[in-house]
Amino acid sequence: MLSERRLQVLRAIVQDYVGTQEPVGSKALTERHSLGVSPATVRNDMAALEDEGYIAQPHTSAGRIPTDKGYRLFVDKLAGVKPMTAPERRAIQNFLEGAVDLDDVVARTVRLLAQITRQVAVVQYPSLTRSTVRHVELLSLAPARVMLVLITDTGRVEQRVVDCPAPVGDASLADLRARLNSRVANRRFADVPSLVEDLPEAFEHEDRGTVSTVLSTLLETLVEENEERLMIGGTANLTRFGHDFPLTIRPVLEALEEQVVLLKLLGEAQDPGVTVRIGHENAHEGLNSTSVVSVGYGSGGEAVAKLGVVGPTRMDYPGTMGAVRAVARYVGQILAES
Repeated sequence: MLSERRLQVLRAIVQDYVGTQEPVGSKALTERHSLGVSPATVRNDMAALEDEGYIAQPHTSAGRIPTDKGYRLFVDKLAGVKPMTAPERRAIQNFLEGAVDLDDVVARTVRLLAQITRQVAVVQYPSLTRSTVRHVELLSLAPARVMLVLITDTGRVEQRVVDCPAPVGDASLADLRARLNSRVANRRFADVPSLVEDLPEAFEHEDRGTVSTVLSTLLETLVEENEERLMIGGTANLTRFGHDFPLTIRPVLEALEEQVVLLKLLGEAQDPGVTVRIGHENAHEGLNSTSVVSVGYGSGGEAVAKLGVVGPTRMDYPGTMGAVRAVARYVGQILAES
């Protein structure tokens, strides 16, 4: 374990390096920070931090920079994230409240996160598997063709056209709609199959084929594998950090194009807290020079998806963590009210 003084020196090195982009020397540290010790003591502390792998010397510079291990300890020992100011919170709220539907909420969230953090923003759409059915609508398109509309508690809307085995009258369609919603409205998606399995038996024999066809389409909608969707924005922000990537930003850009990689980066939505993955903690090699800050968002205190940012390891961690958490909280409120 590091002594409190050496931890203080490490914090000062991280803060200065993030702010100045320049390797940090002992003289600069004692001038900028009230460490309460001589430059010679700071030099000794820096030597010890280097021996333990928390800081490193880039090329021949007299200064030191934090390593992934140093950033990790800095984040783990953070007393708290940097709170957003009242004007910043109002700006977030006003920007997101203008959204007209879920796609607009996600698009606005990506734009907002990229602007606030000046990093790459990634937002996962709410997952159907963690959602609740708000309503199922059935609309007649033709005598034997029906539009099934599934509306979730997160505002997601899925539409499917159902070709029925026989014509369906308005009265029969209204009856099916009412019975279906009485069973599945406000219920978890995972529970729906067992809730509707005996529904066809509640209808006259000649209507059962149509009921089974509609239910089959509904259940297919619930389990479709293409449900994991992402939106990404602010990729151009990476060009501001060219010197933070050892060779080129190309591997980072290539990794960001792979949706599977990004979903793994964001992690499981069930973990609602702020997660920070630094440098080589990111399994994908192309992202070894980046850090990912992510958090779950959702309504009713339960996370249904993740959002976050990707940027260089030389990142304002307290500020980024505060921004990501604040945006997630407002998105959750909007989903709850939608």
